[in-house]
Amino acid sequence: MQRFLHSIRRFFTAVGNISMPVVGAVWRALAPLLRIVTPAGWLVLILGGIALVLSAIYGWQEFTYLGTVLLAAALISMLFVFGRASYGVLIELNPRRVVVGDRAMGRMLVTNTGARNLPPTRMELPVGRGVAEFQLPAMKPKEEHEELFAVPTHKRAVIVAGPAESVKGDQLGLMRRALKWADAVDLFVHPKTVRLVPSAAGLVRDLEGQVSKKITNNDIAFHALRPYVPGDDRRYVHWRTSARIGQLMVRQFEETRRSQLTMIHATRNDLYASEEEFELAISVTASIASQVILDGTQMNVVSESGMWRTATVTSMLDSSSRLEPVGSAYSSMRAFARQMTRRLPAPSVVMTIAGSQMTTADFRSIQSLFGADTSQVAFRIQAGAEPKFSAVAGLTLITIGALEDLPKVIRGLAA
Repeated sequence: MQRFLHSIRRFFTAVGNISMPVVGAVWRALAPLLRIVTPAGWLVLILGGIALVLSAIYGWQEFTYLGTVLLAAALISMLFVFGRASYGVLIELNPRRVVVGDRAMGRMLVTNTGARNLPPTRMELPVGRGVAEFQLPAMKPKEEHEELFAVPTHKRAVIVAGPAESVKGDQLGLMRRALKWADAVDLFVHPKTVRLVPSAAGLVRDLEGQVSKKITNNDIAFHALRPYVPGDDRRYVHWRTSARIGQLMVRQFEETRRSQLTMIHATRNDLYASEEEFELAISVTASIASQVILDGTQMNVVSESGMWRTATVTSMLDSSSRLEPVGSAYSSMRAFARQMTRRLPAPSVVMTIAGSQMTTADFRSIQSLFGADTSQVAFRIQAGAEPKFSAVAGLTLITIGALEDLPKVIRGLAA
C-alpha cells in the first residue's frame, strides 16, 4: 500500500514539474490580454455566460437575449482598446523639495513622437495616493501638450508622481488598457524645522575635542614633562626646564578626540500619544541635526528603520521625510539602541528623542549603554506641554511641547 501511495505521489510530482512551466508560459502570454478586462467587464462576461447556459437548459428566450446583449457589449468594448500610441512624456516637479505646507507645482509635457496623428485619449498620473486625470486632445506628429497640476503638501512624506499612463477603454468601463510612458518622480516634503544658535546643538564646550586618558607625544592638551629620548621631535623640547636641570625634557600630551554626536530617534508608534507628537519629534530631531551638520560636528542619527543619511542637511531632511511609525521591531528600547549604535564611533554626546509614552526607565536603559564620560540628553515630546528640565542620575531629561520652544531649550542646555 505504501509503495502504491509513493508511486502516486511521484506521478503527481512529475506531472507538476512538467505542467508548471507550461502553465507559466501560457499565463505570461495571456496575462496582458486578461488584464485589459476590468472587474465590471468580468462581471458582464460571467453573467452573460450564465444567462446563455440557463437559456440552453430551460429554453428561456429572455436569458438568450440577456446573454447575447451582455456578451455583445463586452465584444464591442474590446474594439476601443486596440491601436498603437507613441507618446513622449516628461514629468517635472518644481521645486523637488518643500517644507510641510509650502506650495508645490508639477508639469506634465506630452509629445507625439510618432509619424501619424493620435486621437484624443485620457492620461492618468498617480500623485501620492490620488490620481490626476487629463484629457489629451488629438495630436499631430511632434505636437506638444502641457498640463499643470498642484501637489498636496499638507503632510510630511515622500510623494511619488508617476508613472504617467495613457488609458484606452470604452465608455461603460468594461475594458481598460493602460500604457506607462514616464518614470516616477519623487517630491520630498520635509518636516518643519527651527534655526538654532551655532555650536549650541552639539552641546560640547571644548571645541578642540574631548580629552582622553591616553598619553601621546603630540597633541593639544598638555600633560607633563619627561626626559628626552632619541627620536623625539625637538619642537616639543621644553628649553627653559632643560636649561634649569641640565637635561633635555620634552612635553607629553593627553590625546584628544573630535566631538561625536549620536542621536537615537524612536519611531515606535506605541511611544507616541498622537500623530502630532510623532511629527513634532521628527521636527525636533531634524532641527538639531541640521544645526549640527552646519557646525561641522561629526554625527549619526539612527531610528528603527535604519541610519539616516547625514552628509548634508538636504540628505538628512530627505531621510526624515521617509520615516513612518513602526511596531515593536525590538524587544526593548535598550535592545534597539544597542543594535543600531554598536558599530558607530564612541560618542561624546548622546541624544534620545521619543514620545510622551516613553518612560524614564526606558531612557535610563539607553543611558546605561554608554560610558560615564558621555554626556546624555533625552527629549520627551509631549504635545502642548511646557518646557521642563530634570536631571536623573546624570541624564538630562527635557520635555518639549512645541517646536518654537526648542531654540530656548537648547540655549539653556548649552549655557
